[in-house]
Order: sequence, then C-alpha cells, then structure tokens
Amino acid sequence: MWAGVFSVRFIQYGLGSIGIGIAELALARGHRIAGAFDIDPAKVGHPLSTLIPAAPPDIRIASPDHAALTVQADVALHSTQSRLMQVRPQLESLIDLGVHVISTCEELAFPWHHHSSDAAALNERALARGVAVVGLGVNPGYVMDVLPVILTSPCRAITRITVERIVDVGRRRRPLQHKVGVGLTPDAFREGVAAGRLAHVGLPESVAMIADAMGWTLAAIDERIDPVIGSDRRVVGLHQICRGMRDGAAAITLDLTMAVGAKDQRDTVAVDGDPSLRIELPGGVAGDPATCAIVVNAIPQVVSAPPGLRVATELPSRAPAPRSRPG
Repeated sequence: MWAGVFSVRFIQYGLGSIGIGIAELALARGHRIAGAFDIDPAKVGHPLSTLIPAAPPDIRIASPDHAALTVQADVALHSTQSRLMQVRPQLESLIDLGVHVISTCEELAFPWHHHSSDAAALNERALARGVAVVGLGVNPGYVMDVLPVILTSPCRAITRITVERIVDVGRRRRPLQHKVGVGLTPDAFREGVAAGRLAHVGLPESVAMIADAMGWTLAAIDERIDPVIGSDRRVVGLHQICRGMRDGAAAITLDLTMAVGAKDQRDTVAVDGDPSLRIELPGGVAGDPATCAIVVNAIPQVVSAPPGLRVATELPSRAPAPRSRPG
C-alpha cells in the first residue's frame, strides 16, 4: 500500500519481539533494510530471514560492536533497553554513523528530566552530524503525553490534565510481566522498586513532556509505585502514579495500573479547563503492535525534522506516509 510512496534505507538495531515487529512493518511499508544488529550471540551471524521471512536473504544479523559503523542508511530503528544510560553508547554509535535515530528507549522520550547533561551531549552530537534523534512508543510517546497534549488544542484555558491507563499484563509478553513484578512477594516487589529493577519506566518523562508542551514550570514531579496483590498474596502487577506539582496542586496526574487480570482495560484522558474535555478508549491502545506502528509511522517526520534531540510532541501528526496533493 505504501511501497513507492516514501522509502528509506533503515537499520534495525535490536531484534527482540518489538524490534522484529518494527522491522517487519517497515519492510511491509516499502522501506529497505540495510543492516540488522543484536547482541545475542545465538542470533549473530544468521540470516535475518530466519527471524523475518520478508527480509532480503543476503542480510545477516551482526554484532553492533564491530559492524554498525560501516552500514549506509538513512535512519536507525533502535529497540533495546529502557534506561538512557544503558543505551547512550548505542545511540552515539548510530549518530556518528550519520543516521537519524528513532528509539523505543523510554527515558529518551524526555531525557532532560533525569539526565540533563547526557541529553545535552546527545543533542550536541546530533546537531554536529545533522541528524534527528527521538524516543517514541505508546507509553511514553503517545497515550499518556502526546494524546493529552493534542486534546488541549481547543482549550482557551487549562488547569489540570489527568490520564488513567489500565492494562491487563496477563495478555502481554513475559518480560513485561517480570518488569511489573508478577509472581513476587510484596517485600520482594518493594525491594525491586527501591533498586530500580521494577516499575514502568517513563511516567516522570511523560509528565515533564506535557509540562514542556504546556509551557508550565513544575515545582516537583513525584512518583509512587505500589504492588497489586492477588488472592494468593503474590504480586500480580503494579499501580503507579506520577504527579506534576504546580501552584501547590497536581496540575498533571498520570495513573497507571498494569496487572494480571486487571478489569476494564482502558485509556482515559481528561482536561480540566475552558472547555473541559474527556476521551476514553475502551480496551486501551495495545502496547506492542502500536509501538511498532508509531515508530514506523514516524519515519517520514523524523527524517525531515530539524537536527538534534527531538520530542514526540514536536513532531507533526504522524500519518503513515506523506500524500501528494494537487497544486
């Protein structure tokens, strides 16, 4: 459908389930894969077509340690880890290659909140190479930040933004269930949260992104993570709330429940203002396939964006591909 309308050469960096889904969709849209990279020695050296049947037979999976610097491409689709400090060397190698970068790293969605000096360094590097770098996904990158910002467009005044997301992780992949503590005791869950091993990464970044788009200066961003306990006294997930405080009150509240068997899956966005607005998406936005679509749909906007470290709210509405218009 999109083949021949807009096509770039892309690198797929990271071949977990999300990376494979991204590459499959990019190929289906008519983009051309120039290289594929993963750190898993069980994958390195094998034809990419063993994971993605539609891939060209001559593309072999390589280790990024020695091969990434030689690939000629326009954009890198990066999907490896959630924390910026884990992926910064990977991002730097891609920037130095001279390609635009779209990453699913959650902390890259608004890295100035937790990693301002690293964000500044990445921005300078991207500016020097003339490429755009952006972190995208469903959450952060759409449901709990971009979508509420879009909803404020017809408002003359805005006092508060509230987003609630309920996800049944029993329907999702096992690594996500592990990330939210499924099966742990409450004490082990709290230890994991304190050590930074457990949590949904990105809620503070989403709060900071909304505040940035609104032009609000926040006094603080606070976050609370509690276990959701099942009938057997084991953890079945988490309830995570992040608030952006302004003028002594919560101007932004992001309320996330991710638990096995969570009832009434939905995404709800409410804007208090003039006028007040509310939308609800019954069933919610499916995380994994939607993340793949958001990344691939953003390719035309990112490759034409100004160089530097960008934010999802800065990109225009991400249609799948540009359309030709008469005149």
